[in-house]
Amino acid sequence: MGAIASALQACRDRIATACAASGRGSDCARLLAVSKTFPAEAVREAHAAGQTRFGESYVQEALAKMESLADLDLEWHFIGPLQSNKTRPVAQRFQWVHGVDREKLARRLDEQRPNGMVPLQVCIQVNVSGEASKSGVAPVHALALARVVASLPRLRLRGFMAIPEPTPDMDRQRQAFRILADLLRQARHEGLELDTLSMGMSGDLESAILEGATIVRVGTAIFGRRD
Repeated sequence: MGAIASALQACRDRIATACAASGRGSDCARLLAVSKTFPAEAVREAHAAGQTRFGESYVQEALAKMESLADLDLEWHFIGPLQSNKTRPVAQRFQWVHGVDREKLARRLDEQRPNGMVPLQVCIQVNVSGEASKSGVAPVHALALARVVASLPRLRLRGFMAIPEPTPDMDRQRQAFRILADLLRQARHEGLELDTLSMGMSGDLESAILEGATIVRVGTAIFGRRD
């Protein structure tokens, strides 16, 4: 078994253990392999080990990988900050976008999603730690944005995404993730049919799953550290 295959299995084991501890079943969270900055060959190796969902943050890099890997059945998620001038290729080529944090982006993605394609699956990014350097809508404004996104016909709002401030303290990790979980409950109470919490990475996926994560985004623990 190669290094990436071994790392994938270790991540799957961590996810299964955390899911069991959460009481939601051993498959409560899906693994999104964050392949940004890693070559197409690494994605191909991960696919050979059974991984089909991949996260990218840089549009041109992602498009090049899509061309190189067109023979594989892959699900591509855009997880990085999205600039208005890059929405068209994202709307046309990706299946998911995790980082919508303002109405302008949502409307551009909706307008640029081609007719005949299934709706673009969308998560709203929430800045749960209040960091000035982080993208994301403030929690107090997240539900208002959710209502707008849910009304757009070529988008399907799935839930919320967050990248909390890193900390080794599991209690603090869980507190940040709980903000996102509370938003999902409030949105459902309003009648929005949401099912996704995209939260948790290599260092904190256990805390995220305990607070309800349904997608964990893991890069380092699969592919190694980035240069």
